[in-house]
Amino acid sequence: MSLFNRFLAVLFTCVSVASFANEPVEIFWEDLVPEGHVTVDTRNSAASHEGAEQNWVQPNLDAPVVQKYNGKTVSLPGFVVPLEGDSEVITEFLLVPYFGACIHVPPPPPNQIVHVTIADGVPIESLYDAIVVTGVMSAESWSGDIAKTGYKIKGIGVAPFEL
Repeated sequence: MSLFNRFLAVLFTCVSVASFANEPVEIFWEDLVPEGHVTVDTRNSAASHEGAEQNWVQPNLDAPVVQKYNGKTVSLPGFVVPLEGDSEVITEFLLVPYFGACIHVPPPPPNQIVHVTIADGVPIESLYDAIVVTGVMSAESWSGDIAKTGYKIKGIGVAPFEL
């Protein structure tokens, strides 16, 4: 093998390893709950929208989180609860496992909500549609008016969720 061919082989290997290292880890909501911990499901909880104040309390505020994805680039499907943005793009939102969480029903536990920020923002065409967020995850808490989260993602991309 010539020196040039060896160089190309080494270069190809380095590029392949580097691109593989940046491939996002595909995760799902059950991956964010430590093994053996039971998650409270709030989807069937009744909520009244009378008055200005929400009438529910977020359950299990000290729900444990998984540290394994800290600093890793991940892809996670879910639904958007917008926090910051304008009519064109959103720059900050909560990613939740099912439609209506935090708005129409009580929020899920913090280990089932992710606070997402995307510097340049992304257009979200419909809040009814599931999306996939890709970005760097941290097991870091965030608190706002409507919920406390157990995770954050510094987003680098959003795409429609496809089965």
